[in-house]
Amino acid sequence: MAKIRITQTRSIIGSDKRQKKTVEALGLKRIRHTVEHEDNAVIRGMVKKVEHLVKVEEIN
Repeated sequence: MAKIRITQTRSIIGSDKRQKKTVEALGLKRIRHTVEHEDNAVIRGMVKKVEHLVKVEEIN
């Protein structure tokens, strides 16, 4: 199955509580922190909610 690499690019300061919890649930801890997840609908939905805070790359 495909994987995606998610990197936090912006601070969560000033974001609402749900967005902060979503970034935390993705496993991101700080700016420029990167995590890899399986590419599925759940993760894509989480990324969609915080797309202004993260960068997404597909991994082959």
